[in-house]
Amino acid sequence: MSEDYKGLRRAPAKGMRMLPEGTFANDVAIITGGGSGLGKGIAAEFGRLGGAVAIASRDSEKRARGVAAVEEAGGRAIGVQLDVRSPEAVAACFDEVEEAFGPVTQLINNAAGNLAGASEDFSLNAWRAVTGIVLDGTWICSTEFARRRVADGIGGVILNMGATYSWTGGPGTSPSAAAKAGVTNLTQSLAVEWAPYDIRVNCLAPGLFPHEDRAKHLQVFDKSKSDLDSRQPALRVGEIHELGWAAAYLCSDYAAFCSGHTFVLDGANWLRRSLRMPVFEPVRTWVPEKKER
Repeated sequence: MSEDYKGLRRAPAKGMRMLPEGTFANDVAIITGGGSGLGKGIAAEFGRLGGAVAIASRDSEKRARGVAAVEEAGGRAIGVQLDVRSPEAVAACFDEVEEAFGPVTQLINNAAGNLAGASEDFSLNAWRAVTGIVLDGTWICSTEFARRRVADGIGGVILNMGATYSWTGGPGTSPSAAAKAGVTNLTQSLAVEWAPYDIRVNCLAPGLFPHEDRAKHLQVFDKSKSDLDSRQPALRVGEIHELGWAAAYLCSDYAAFCSGHTFVLDGANWLRRSLRMPVFEPVRTWVPEKKER
């Protein structure tokens, strides 16, 4: 590529605050899936801004890593075991967090699952494994949050993690794409319903943010693409702390009039279809070979 093209500039360094110190000093956040990858990056930023953070995950090692990331950033954190597909487990998680820190004012629905494959190869169990976490889990956690904050009148913020293939479709990952489309719609519905109770609901749709915690069955796509930067209009991929800043803004009072919005952070990548289209690759040429799913 010509040296005339520089792409988008890099963000400020990791560890910088993009909001005033103590912005979340009076807040308590539950971050599902907050012990790895994007969720851990968000958790660290919330801790850096003074929030008390609960890392909710099924995996004890991931919970520990999430807590360590928050504490390293100067925040307070606990780990809580949680399967977002269980209403009883979600209620117990909220009880445990509120016993430790007080009312939960921020909920980040980050827990997710994904599978890569041709749609005709997926079983119903595989479909439900993804949609149960992504869509059902988001609804279960959000309604538990709302029941509590409507009852006590405190209000709060919900941030759902979305995806741009909510709008474009996601060939090769149809369970996740369908579930994320549901999350996008749910964000809009709940934002309208709960605004009178001072509960804002937004969605954050990340582009490509490579990280070492990416599921092993998905890492093959990173390893096979040595030109990840050149595939982006920005000529670079995202850095996780950039995502943390976006999440922090959307959950802060600086975004108090923003609700029902999906914030895309992908360097314009999802918009690049035009007169010159990206090369088409049939799904079976790039997904793993058929296995039991």
